Amino acid sequence: MDKTWDSPVPLSDVRADLFKGLAHPARIQILEILSAAESEPVSSLRTRTGLEASNLSQHLGVLRRNHLITASRRDGQLYYQLACPEVEGLLTAARLLLQTLLETTRHHLRQASSEREEEVPPEQVDRDIDSMEPQSQDRPLQATG
Repeated sequence: MDKTWDSPVPLSDVRADLFKGLAHPARIQILEILSAAESEPVSSLRTRTGLEASNLSQHLGVLRRNHLITASRRDGQLYYQLACPEVEGLLTAARLLLQTLLETTRHHLRQASSEREEEVPPEQVDRDIDSMEPQSQDRPLQATG
């Protein structure tokens, strides 16, 4: 338990809620876009994500309620930005973790293929693993039902 946490709600519950708030590809894409810019107008977020305005608004609301982003109005336009640099750090940590997991999986698959009588060509292992890699963040998201 974190000794600096002074709340009746367990810190593990608060952390779980934070990760639930991140648990959608659209929200990760929004955070990635905002991490690459100082701020971004909502119109640009809509274009870059490919989300309908109402769907984008819902995702932005979840991110705001989790204190991951903030909004400001300039020249009559609504802009969003990351609430603090630690959000970008969290995204970086997630990328590094995924890269490590991918490399570990690649190593285990190569090791398993070399132990079999019927050798699987390394190119096939690489193709199989590449198909498991995360999708590009630049591709517009499809609406889910």
